[in-house]
Amino acid sequence: MWTRRTFCTHMINAFGGVIAAQAVRPATRRQVSIGGRRVKTIDFHAHCEVPGVREIMGGKTGGGPLMIGRERLDQMDAQGIDIEVLSINPFWYATDREVSRNLIRTQNEKLAALCAANPDRFVGLATIALQHPDLAAEQLEEGIKKFGLRGVSIGTEVGNEQLSLPRFDPFWAKAEELDVPVFMHPQGVPELQSRLQGNGILTNVIGNPLATTIALSHLIFEGTLDRFPRLKICAAHGGGYLPSYADRSDHGCLTFPEQCNKKLNKKPTEYLKQIYVDSLVFSGEALRHLVAVCGIGQIVLGTDHPYPWTTTGVDHILGTPGLSDGDRTAILGGNAARLLRIQA
Repeated sequence: MWTRRTFCTHMINAFGGVIAAQAVRPATRRQVSIGGRRVKTIDFHAHCEVPGVREIMGGKTGGGPLMIGRERLDQMDAQGIDIEVLSINPFWYATDREVSRNLIRTQNEKLAALCAANPDRFVGLATIALQHPDLAAEQLEEGIKKFGLRGVSIGTEVGNEQLSLPRFDPFWAKAEELDVPVFMHPQGVPELQSRLQGNGILTNVIGNPLATTIALSHLIFEGTLDRFPRLKICAAHGGGYLPSYADRSDHGCLTFPEQCNKKLNKKPTEYLKQIYVDSLVFSGEALRHLVAVCGIGQIVLGTDHPYPWTTTGVDHILGTPGLSDGDRTAILGGNAARLLRIQA
């Protein structure tokens, strides 16, 4: 295990200036209170990139808002975000085994260094080469046990393969064994690219939630959640469309039993009570519905920062009618603190 001093030194080399920038920032941090008590807010859905990793594949680091520095910390302070859970969207699922091994080790080491240098503001989710499931299981264990990362981030598919395929079971088994959250983030539905062209960025607006809906549905109907019932999957963007029309999942096999060849341990909608989702659903009514379908203990704050989908994620939860003080505290940080083993 790396020491704090080693991490800080490494972090300065990899992310130059962040520690110094944090030290001289003005005291303008918004503090969130509920019922007169200060609560710790934890944003489960926040993105970053690690410099030098895309270069391993012959690419170039994107830079800009995905980098961590003074501007990002100022934005967190203004929004009332105490801790961000940093994840990296997979761009490496087509790389071969050896490139994947080098890329992931470098990425996880540097991400862990950043978080160790700013332990009160960031925790990190390990990345894995999911296209090589046995290697992914090893990388997950290394990320958690050696680098101190708190969970793992994955996409919703690998190429055209669904994550419910048996070949991915070594990864699911390791995630269940380690008892860590698996944050699932989509990257659209490439096979619908032509239909989603035109005005409105439909590849993202429709494609991203649809990809999550498909992935979660396969995990339910193909029995993955029966084989690994203790998995802690957290799905971005409110779980896609699945919670919005969940009851149809219960009626499909009743209506067309000849098209269903697997017996599940429970009704499809009941699996939503064991799936976590973030709060990025934009309206109080949508959040109220998520609570009704998934349960208050399954919802975490998510903003998609630094992508500017919302700057009012905290106020969205504070302002949703019908939530108790306990509900708001749970969504703003309590649920995430339990999942990630953060002291609330």
